[in-house]
Amino acid sequence: MTTHTPMIQQYLKVKAEYEDAFLFFRLGDFYELFFTDATEASQILEITLTSRDAGSRDRIPMCGVPYHSAQGYIETLVHKGHKVAICEQTEDPKTAIGIVKREVVKIITPGTMLEGKSIDANTNHFIGAVDSLDEDNYALAYLDLATGEGKVEIVDGDERKLIAEIEALGMKEVVVLETLHIALSDSMSKRNIMLSTEHGEEISSEEHPATIPYELQQVCSMLISYVKRTQKTALDHLRPFEFIQKGAKLSIDANSMRNLELVQSIRNGSKDGTLYWLLDETVTAMGARKLKMWIHQPLAEQNEIENRLATVTALIGDFLLRDELKTNLKEVYDLERLAGRISMGSASGRDLAQLRNSLRRVPDIKKELELSAPPLLNRFANRIDLCPDAYNILEKAIAENPPLSVKEGGVMKDGYDEKLDNYRDASKNGKEWLAELESEERKRTGIKTLKIGYNRVFGYFIEITKSNVHLADLERYERKQTLANAERYITPELKEKEDLILNAEAEGLELEYKLFSTVRDELKTHIRQVQQLASTLAELDVLLSFAAISEKRNYVLPTFHKGKALEIKNGRHPVVEKMMDHSLYTPNSCKLTEDANMLLITGPNMSGKSTYMRQVALTVVMAQIGCYVPCEQAVLPVTDQIFTRIGAADDLASGQSTFMMEMIESQHAIANATEQSLLLFDEIGRGTSTYDGMSLAQAMMEHIHNEIGANTLFSTHYHELTNLDKELDRLENVHVAAMEQEGKVVFLHKVMAGAADKSYGIYVADLAGLPETLLERAKILLANFERVENKQNVADEPEQLSFFDLQKDEQQSLSTEEQEVLTNLTDTDVLNMTPLNALQYVFELKEKLTSTKG
Repeated sequence: MTTHTPMIQQYLKVKAEYEDAFLFFRLGDFYELFFTDATEASQILEITLTSRDAGSRDRIPMCGVPYHSAQGYIETLVHKGHKVAICEQTEDPKTAIGIVKREVVKIITPGTMLEGKSIDANTNHFIGAVDSLDEDNYALAYLDLATGEGKVEIVDGDERKLIAEIEALGMKEVVVLETLHIALSDSMSKRNIMLSTEHGEEISSEEHPATIPYELQQVCSMLISYVKRTQKTALDHLRPFEFIQKGAKLSIDANSMRNLELVQSIRNGSKDGTLYWLLDETVTAMGARKLKMWIHQPLAEQNEIENRLATVTALIGDFLLRDELKTNLKEVYDLERLAGRISMGSASGRDLAQLRNSLRRVPDIKKELELSAPPLLNRFANRIDLCPDAYNILEKAIAENPPLSVKEGGVMKDGYDEKLDNYRDASKNGKEWLAELESEERKRTGIKTLKIGYNRVFGYFIEITKSNVHLADLERYERKQTLANAERYITPELKEKEDLILNAEAEGLELEYKLFSTVRDELKTHIRQVQQLASTLAELDVLLSFAAISEKRNYVLPTFHKGKALEIKNGRHPVVEKMMDHSLYTPNSCKLTEDANMLLITGPNMSGKSTYMRQVALTVVMAQIGCYVPCEQAVLPVTDQIFTRIGAADDLASGQSTFMMEMIESQHAIANATEQSLLLFDEIGRGTSTYDGMSLAQAMMEHIHNEIGANTLFSTHYHELTNLDKELDRLENVHVAAMEQEGKVVFLHKVMAGAADKSYGIYVADLAGLPETLLERAKILLANFERVENKQNVADEPEQLSFFDLQKDEQQSLSTEEQEVLTNLTDTDVLNMTPLNALQYVFELKEKLTSTKG
């Protein structure tokens, strides 16, 4: 049997408890990894793999990272979907007998990583938990460990809807029971979401408010149990879960959020060019997070929406108040994350100073709101808690500018503790005495380079270069250490002061850390107050941002009603408008009535159909988060869900084509939409053959019209579908206008009543720079297709139209060479040609025709 060294035996014992994590095992100033952990980590982290003698016959693999720079390595592993268990020394090596005791103090996972360069403080980082309630419903709980914010809801629908909600909230890790792990593992792994297991535990009723239904308490317990098990510390900052009732929020799935570019750009995944980018003029991290959460989950209750809008109206009316509030809020730090650090015992002296400095600003904010005229803002002021007890503790205890490390000293304020003051005085006076002694010895010996130094091994000493040793008073100096170029001495009086100085400094630092820890623990009792204050200030920050943007960009107050009718007069796409000159933007109206709430939109590519559809959806979102909207007038229903099918993209991870994704997203919308929903469908059916696509598009429109009744914008290039307005009484045709000038198309970007007369596809190809010969040939073919189509009844044609199926009399009028060219074109598989080969092929056919005519 192989016998390992005691240290490796200790490692193996700890590792056996955390087999699913990389074990960072603390040895001195390094975290070491062994065996398989070392082999795998060295490849992922690109660090040197070495080996060590472990008492067995063979050497074992080993790698390590410095303790002081481990955070970056930990982040890399976690971002690649791994867990990291941090194993620390839990006793002083100086007093330990045998092997130093070690134990895991924290497990860092994708959902529980709180600090690091990759962590965006302006974004919530949720970890979720899922429980199956029945065949058609899931319980979903999620919390942000850094801020303590937790929510729970029922997701009704299939697994796809559950995953859409998880993706929309940006979760990187989801906790489930073992029974659900197998069912969800494939879907989660394809989306790089870690799936962890937990059994759950009973927790107090305080953590389960009466508003949370009994059947949802298990998923909350499971999530809290997992977080406690991984963090291994106090979590007093975790707030009671908030139950999100069905219908309380406007639901927007991950696909629709992506298509509408609400918080993330489709092009590069950044904030730029999104609705969040447009609306974010917040000045606190708390406010930025609150804004993003509001965009994720707009309101769906009319009273709440109108209350927010009323507050924005009041703020718009008082520029000076807004300016004063914003100035004060700029000095407020991230109270939510500071409360989290205090709760988990990781807050530094600088963190506590930031909390104190933030609380100093709160009275001014409250006073400004109280003095303002609108009663609504007065009521807002009443929600602001000054947290006086927490502030008094911090004001008395914490220095104005403490260092980052709590063990360096200087964290506690002078006068806070008499014993600490005595230690500091002794240490300070002792150092002044040393400076005076150094000056006196230089005068006495005449050695200008003489200096008094200190190191941990020898303590304080007088150092003299060897070239000056003959000048020293060796009767008073006792040699302590010999160096290559100098001698070090001690004197009786220096030795006497050394004990006083060192003891005062060391004991002072020890006492100061104890005092700081006591203050930090005392603040835990005030965390709930601080969190409530943070939530109120974050809300104020967002509403101030809405007011500033609404005034600056000439947005208007929307009004709501109980029906389905939607009217937006001269609406604008807010993001596009900001990115271009306001004077160049063409506004467009949208009117959906109770009797006609489906628009079929036709018009050429690049004319603005998708922009028009998106601007309607963005107007709805902005209104339901409580912001003014970009138009001249908006009368809106309260929308419960938004579904979009815009753009073309493969889901390579799932092996699904563009058309399959189009159908999946369409199915999701049709299966879940209600008559209070808003549906945006752009070019349905373009991923398949003409008649297939046209048939699907028409069937979808009929189903939405007859079975769902939702407000719908449906754009298409299938002009045949414009005849549906005769069959579907709630459908109206509109088109995005374009006109021809001197053989060129001009897009007017104006939505007008009626259907478009043509698609202008060849003009778009011209704008894209395709070769002139190719474009000319396309125009000839288009004329032939249109001539053939005019002679056929497409509706009665049993098979898809052949683009080269000319009538016999037309074929007979062609020369042999021309018929041969048409035959070649018909038999050619153009889709499997490269663009260059296609151009070469067209050129050869043209040459054949030209030479024949010549």
